[in-house]
Amino acid sequence: MQKLNSYPPFCLFLCLAIFSCNTPDKSGSPEKSNRTDTLATRPVPGAPIGEFVVEVYEDSRGNLWFGTVSKGVARYDGKNLTYFTTENGLAGNTVASIREDKAGNIWLGTHSGLSRYNGKSFTNFTGIDGLCDNRVSAVLIDRAGTIWIGTWGGACRFNGVTFSDFPLPTPDVEILPYQTTMDWVTELLEDAHGNIWICRDGYGVCKYDGTTFTSFSKKDGLPSNNVQAIAEDRQGNIWFGSRIAERDNPDAAARTGAGGLSRYDGQSIRQFPDTKGLSKTEIYAINTDRAGQVWIGANGLGLYRFDGEHFTLYSKTDRKDLMPYGYGIQSILEDRKGAIWLGLSGGLFRLQDSTIVHVAQDGPWE
Repeated sequence: MQKLNSYPPFCLFLCLAIFSCNTPDKSGSPEKSNRTDTLATRPVPGAPIGEFVVEVYEDSRGNLWFGTVSKGVARYDGKNLTYFTTENGLAGNTVASIREDKAGNIWLGTHSGLSRYNGKSFTNFTGIDGLCDNRVSAVLIDRAGTIWIGTWGGACRFNGVTFSDFPLPTPDVEILPYQTTMDWVTELLEDAHGNIWICRDGYGVCKYDGTTFTSFSKKDGLPSNNVQAIAEDRQGNIWFGSRIAERDNPDAAARTGAGGLSRYDGQSIRQFPDTKGLSKTEIYAINTDRAGQVWIGANGLGLYRFDGEHFTLYSKTDRKDLMPYGYGIQSILEDRKGAIWLGLSGGLFRLQDSTIVHVAQDGPWE
């Protein structure tokens, strides 16, 4: 694998594609494991939480959850770090999305099915139960308690009893000859008005208001139709992070194109070409904090904070040796204490003052 500074964003996507390329199937059955987590994992000093941390989530109890590519999910409860893998009953060891329902169950989207963890055991759902595809990439639990699942083969919903497919519109967009990921639902968002936003890797993004769909693509101002991240700010603006479609071109000399950050204010979409790293690049993570600030992962460059007027870049890190892929920021979270956590290609990190600090299995956690 080439280093990011010689072939930046594509390396990150290549990594994601590699661990996601196993052929999805419809086999499997609902399975429950009676195993419980009784012992915390013995931390290895200095060892990363995972080579790729692709999801960071905080539950209602203040536990931090970290989805990894090959090591399952890790949970930090303030004292101990515990890993859950297929040996404990998890559906798969690639965990791309984590959410909590009103009953306190933790839902984990893996690349081998959907898992529900009740604090003691796992119940797994796959294609045989009606899941639209076993490679789950996004999970959303809306205000009504309906579970939306985005996969590499489209979207579906779960009402607690049955799954139902959720067909998506096919917008009139240009599809490059080598594009194959159009049915990949990359992210899901419920906005302040109850609209459901569905991001797709090739078909742009669509908004579902409960009755009708509204599609947004490059024709409407997106830099790329390969949308990978979404967030809503305090003013109701919707922010999008896109990747460069041309990175998938088999011809290495032709892997350049448009991507980056954009914002929809309800009327039009604005891009940010004047800020380094926010255009003609790839953005996989956006998050808004309680103060109303927007945090953006700029691949190959670092972490941006937008305070409503200005972008501030954080690029200083204490562990460059752990990031051979550069700043491949996969997930951003502000926890209840106000700390900013980052899931990176290279491990788990936290913003401390103005430095992006590596958090290994043995910390530092504070």
